[in-house]
Amino acid sequence: MTKEPITVSPEMEIVRAAKILLEKGINGVPVVDSGRLVGILCQSDLIAQQKSLPIPSIFAFLDGFLPLHSLKNFEKAFQKIAATTVRDSMTSDPVTVRPETSIEEIASLMVDKNLHTLPVVEAGKLVGIIGKEDVLRTLISAAGK
Repeated sequence: MTKEPITVSPEMEIVRAAKILLEKGINGVPVVDSGRLVGILCQSDLIAQQKSLPIPSIFAFLDGFLPLHSLKNFEKAFQKIAATTVRDSMTSDPVTVRPETSIEEIASLMVDKNLHTLPVVEAGKLVGIIGKEDVLRTLISAAGK
């Protein structure tokens, strides 16, 4: 676990946050507001800005129109593409772990949910972050014993 991780605020400009990820060579960064974890911003959130907007398909039925895609999903996709601040692009309510979470459970979460970065929270406060490199380091040190 990396203690005292780099964090960003929800109001930070998305370009500045992207530079932090690139300069520090990290995949994700916790988003903290007044000391409280409110989300996580990952490279994949930033890449989502580059995809085209999915236009909802419309189906005509009994002289009416039925959208085939949820309007809520359309709005969420639009917000990510048009994001100018971290709040607009971050993943809210991220999956978190506690300091005592086992390495096996962490690895399972990462694989099953396709996560690269997990915030570590204790008593509602961010106390660290675990990335895939941390898991690999733990496995290597355990194999060396």
